[in-house]
Amino acid sequence: MATDHAPPPPPADTTPLRVLLPQVLPALVVGVAASLLFLGIEVLSEQLQDVLWHDLPGALGIGDYSALWTISMLTAAGIAVGLVIWKVPGHAGPDPASLGLGGKPLAPGVVPSLLLASTLTLAGGVSLGPENPIIEANIALTYWLGRKAAPAVPGAFWVALASAATIGALFGTPVAAALVISEALVGKPGRGSLWDRLFAPLVAAGAGAMTTQLLAEPSFDMGLPPLTDPGWGDLLAALVIASAAAVFGLAACYLFPYVHAAFQRLRHPMLMLPIGGLVLGLLGAIGGQLTLFKGLAEIKELAASIGSWSSGELAKFAVIKLLALLVAASCGFRGGRIFPAVFIGSAFGLLAQALVPEVHPAVAVSSAVLGVLLATTRQGWISLFVGAVLAASPAMLALLCLASLPAWLIVTGRPQLELDAEGTSLH
Repeated sequence: MATDHAPPPPPADTTPLRVLLPQVLPALVVGVAASLLFLGIEVLSEQLQDVLWHDLPGALGIGDYSALWTISMLTAAGIAVGLVIWKVPGHAGPDPASLGLGGKPLAPGVVPSLLLASTLTLAGGVSLGPENPIIEANIALTYWLGRKAAPAVPGAFWVALASAATIGALFGTPVAAALVISEALVGKPGRGSLWDRLFAPLVAAGAGAMTTQLLAEPSFDMGLPPLTDPGWGDLLAALVIASAAAVFGLAACYLFPYVHAAFQRLRHPMLMLPIGGLVLGLLGAIGGQLTLFKGLAEIKELAASIGSWSSGELAKFAVIKLLALLVAASCGFRGGRIFPAVFIGSAFGLLAQALVPEVHPAVAVSSAVLGVLLATTRQGWISLFVGAVLAASPAMLALLCLASLPAWLIVTGRPQLELDAEGTSLH
């Protein structure tokens, strides 16, 4: 029903251009700035990682990634992040177990402690990625600065720009951001066509992606053999593996509230984080170097040695990484879950291929990553996108679209790898 306060809509033939053109400059600025912040944290964490995992053990005469050093470093990472959460102003933001990909803007004063905790998490070998803290930081800064520069612009505009720009920067392409934003817009009121509403976020995502590409040249291509002529056997394999991987990923979702509650009983970050780090160190000592860190470089190492890993080794990698993700997300480390979930899916897919060698490696890995991501993120488009780009094979896209259907039926309505404020699983 119309109200007296609702202004009449401008003429339809001039509205889109007049509305969209002024959005280009702020979207470009946000896109470049979001990418630079992401790249800065990445470079800083990688340099610190080299010092902690190569230079320091070398100077002490301790082997890189030895069991003793792995346990020591991850426990130390827990102590360091615990100190940040306890003592640094902002306390690295709220409990990450109750945060998804994005969300309401945090206060800008939280950002320094959040980025510091994230950098220590990434460098320390914890099985979490950079995506959640970087998105939260960019949203907080963009919202704060945007509201100061243009108070009349709705806050949701700045949140959408920051989210899209960071996702574009993270994945090196605006496609992922377009998919995520379009999924978020479903069912939400708004004037204009979908592409009108996606225009500014796509500009921001494109600017973020191009900045990342120019400065860092990221790639999710695992170097898997391309699938050129898919058949019925490939479709059957994709359906079965995606569904099995979704069930495997759901195991972490069902365990999440119980593991989280166990750490919450410790109450203090200087107990929760160091004990969590110790557990992660023990898991890393069992699983080895490949089960440490966010997992992006490690999946390429996995794929580079297809056929040389035994099924037992691949099963160990998948299980250890799943447990490490569960512990890291439960005890309070600041980081995202997409990148470690990709490693879990990759190991699971290679395990399926090792058990049934007739399955094409690209089908096995992409389908398994799709299933694990659907279970752990409930982001359908991101799951399809990541599964497709890992294989770098256009023929995989149709198989993945079909494989996502039974996998989605398995995960929909089930517990998510995210909790509400009371520690109860979201569904």
